[in-house]
Amino acid sequence: MALGTEYDVKGSSIIREWSGQVQPALVASFVFLFCLEACLWVRNLRQKRRLPGPFAWPVVGNAMQLGQTPHTTFARLAKKYGSVYQIRLGRSDIVVLNGDKAIRQALIEHSTEFAGRPNFVSFQMVSGGRSLTFTTYSKQWKLHRKIAQTKLRDFSSATSQTKSAFEQHITVEALELVKIFLSHSSNGRHFNPSQKFTIAAANIMCALCFGKRYGHDDLEFRNLLQKLERFGETVGAGSLVDVMPWLQNFPNPVRSVYENFKTLNEEFFSYVKDKVDEHRESFTPDVVRDMSDSIINVIEHNEDCGLSKEFVESTVTDLIGAGQDTVSTSLQWILILLVKHPDMQRKVHELMDKVVGPDRLPTIEDRSRLAYLDAFIYETMRFISYVPLTIPHSTTSDVTIEGLHIPKDTVVFINQWSVNHDPLKWKDPHIFDPTRFLDEHGALNKEVTSSVMIFSTGKRRCPGSQIAKVELFLFAAVLLHQCSFEADPSNPPSLDCSYGLTLRPLHLSISAKLRGKLLDVVSPA
Repeated sequence: MALGTEYDVKGSSIIREWSGQVQPALVASFVFLFCLEACLWVRNLRQKRRLPGPFAWPVVGNAMQLGQTPHTTFARLAKKYGSVYQIRLGRSDIVVLNGDKAIRQALIEHSTEFAGRPNFVSFQMVSGGRSLTFTTYSKQWKLHRKIAQTKLRDFSSATSQTKSAFEQHITVEALELVKIFLSHSSNGRHFNPSQKFTIAAANIMCALCFGKRYGHDDLEFRNLLQKLERFGETVGAGSLVDVMPWLQNFPNPVRSVYENFKTLNEEFFSYVKDKVDEHRESFTPDVVRDMSDSIINVIEHNEDCGLSKEFVESTVTDLIGAGQDTVSTSLQWILILLVKHPDMQRKVHELMDKVVGPDRLPTIEDRSRLAYLDAFIYETMRFISYVPLTIPHSTTSDVTIEGLHIPKDTVVFINQWSVNHDPLKWKDPHIFDPTRFLDEHGALNKEVTSSVMIFSTGKRRCPGSQIAKVELFLFAAVLLHQCSFEADPSNPPSLDCSYGLTLRPLHLSISAKLRGKLLDVVSPA
């Protein structure tokens, strides 16, 4: 989840594991089950399909057809079978939605019917089993979401007392990156800033949730990042037990992934719980220091809340886990596209000099006058679509989309990438062009920006999307105000990426140069 994209990416994780090489230890299992599955397969062939879709083999279904980039495979299959079709993974029938029209019809016009989550075993391990992101639609979920959304809005609204402190945290972290980048670029050196972006994004989430940032060499902070990275790596590797639960019953590589995923979730949840307990001990109702205090106040000190206190640490765990990965990944792609398009970078610099000048740092109040930078960020989100698939949805009742019937409790994959590359919605979607988001006066066209789908939409839209956009703008603005960036000629940037929790760039080597004088800002208390 950008800050919480609702982490609408679990489907892609499942598929990636399928699309890799079959683990040798699974071969015996496949042989053992083949006869049974073949019988079921023949029976299904004789039954009328509810939806169109590709031919599915016994045992594996369509898994081996999906390749290393399932989002593009899904879009290609849509050209043959339509925007709504059915695939099979293991013994699970899954509906795939593609294209702007079908997906918005489902998630907006039928938002309640598509608000469920599948009963996957991996979903039950996240955030102590009370994850806002991974639990299914219910009265309790609606109450939980309302609280989380309200508290996040408090930290990003113009009238919030905590808003300026949060924005200052971002500026401080961005300036720390500037200093590190300049240090690593001395004597014309080039370096990979990916890890630094990861630390910076995690620091912002710690500032939001715990009211403090950590030094880059802080041991406790490094341990936190290690847990977060292991979470991303494990989820990115996929969890076949979600579609083949019988794999839990005997030793095999998939069972090991399942057990490791369970362990790291328990460790990370325990870490967050310790921090929340520290906040409980020093909590004062009249002083809201950070998001943890705010959530403690509404859940534990409001008799009419309706949620138990365990939902406090679950909410905080969701926020940290959701915001760190997507924001850091987005910043990496922004930098790649800036060095791939130096003319666009120069245009941002010229605008920065005109609007902000050399003697102060950009602020969120400059955003409307730095519309081209905002447009560049939106085009990065659209063009890369670094959260290509949403976390799988599940239908809460029978529903009809594009004239096709989808039964209750059907697992649904939402292909966000196809929305952002829909030729019926975007002119030349394969071309990177930030000006598509600007009107004739050079202002940001909000109607066009609302067409980008990176935080999902409908009832499962990321509740932290506005905070994520503030983060991305301020990080990019401060970095570009202070620095110019160049690619490594011997290792030019590419759009190659690894397919996991998000689309992460594989190659990023840059150098940074100070544009004027190095500015500073007082760190918030």
